[in-house]
Amino acid sequence: MDKLEKLEMMDKILREFDDLKNSQTSVLKKISKIEADNINLGVSLLEKKLPDMWSNVDSNLALVTSLEEEFQELRDKFYTDNNIKALQDEAG
Repeated sequence: MDKLEKLEMMDKILREFDDLKNSQTSVLKKISKIEADNINLGVSLLEKKLPDMWSNVDSNLALVTSLEEEFQELRDKFYTDNNIKALQDEAG
């Protein structure tokens, strides 16, 4: 795999991290909606379990965000260290 292919793969992974963040955010919104709906129902099972579920998803979102930021730094360093701009200019 040449340097441009590696950069392309890194960019793909960054897009996948962004998709993961969006998915996790969507899950948090759905859990919050269920919690709100349960205010009227008052089902104790949901009252007990949903906060744990929300906390776990929120922790995962934080992990994904942190990993994405670290990977972005790695990608940017790869870009700089390998003079990718010049390679892209040569490729046209």
